[in-house]
Amino acid sequence: MKPFRLNAPCKDYLWGGTKLREYGKISDKDIIAESWELSCHPDGESVIADGEFAGMTLTAFLREHPEAAGKSCERFDRFPVLVKLIDARDNLSVQVHPDDAYALANEGEYGKTEMWYIVEAEPDAELIYGFRESITKEEFRRAIEENTLLEKVNRVPVKKGDVFFIEAGTLHAIGKGILIAEIQQNSNTTYRVYDYGRVGADGKPRELHVEKALAVTNLTPAVNTAPPDTGIAGHRILGSCEYFFANLTELKGEGNVSPSGFRHYLVLDGEAVLHCGAESFPLTKGTSVFVPADTEPFEIEGKCSVIQTLVL
Repeated sequence: MKPFRLNAPCKDYLWGGTKLREYGKISDKDIIAESWELSCHPDGESVIADGEFAGMTLTAFLREHPEAAGKSCERFDRFPVLVKLIDARDNLSVQVHPDDAYALANEGEYGKTEMWYIVEAEPDAELIYGFRESITKEEFRRAIEENTLLEKVNRVPVKKGDVFFIEAGTLHAIGKGILIAEIQQNSNTTYRVYDYGRVGADGKPRELHVEKALAVTNLTPAVNTAPPDTGIAGHRILGSCEYFFANLTELKGEGNVSPSGFRHYLVLDGEAVLHCGAESFPLTKGTSVFVPADTEPFEIEGKCSVIQTLVL
């Protein structure tokens, strides 16, 4: 098999902006809040852009060719990872995701542990990451009901290149003026607890999920377990767990083939061309590439910086 590009479904959530068009994303909506760069989730499936499988969803392709995901994915009953670009023009809701046990019992899908890489950040940008101090469940409920939750949360200033590992159960929110790459479990379950008084397209306040959030939220301050930046040029580990491994690396020269599993490249910077046999395609900012397990050898002409995602 050969590597191929993926076209991303885009979401127009009310807090989103327009920066993702600079990353080559296309939508008939004014807002592009998220692009789902590597997705087999039914709420938004990536579509193959190149080669003999062009036009097929990644889900359908992997159903017909499970060997393309590789041996590292065989322990999962569904494709385990989802990769997004997220443009927050405004603050996202304060929210939490459940773990696998709770999500499978209550939502029919797996939970959500995720990792954020800050691609762009405006001056004074910040995000919410857990609580400032330990809190009881009743104090958490009261803060939601009395609209004082923002007094309890841990606000973290951010800049380009920062990384946050967000385990299921961690209260969190992306702040306005931040564009991130998110590598996460293949799940779309979110419990919202604070939304700045906003209303949805129907003119009504967006739903909060207080009882479910109370059941799953870790009430102690969060500890960021993302690996530190070692300063090694051209390679940086961003995060690792049983569902995904991600690093920031440079693509150049010969393609790195892994018989144990697929690889996904999300281009953040630079320009290059990928050559595989008689086929070639450009790699520019925002390009999303799926490299099947046991893919044919390929070459990179030029150089680009990518987030590489795989399953160990």
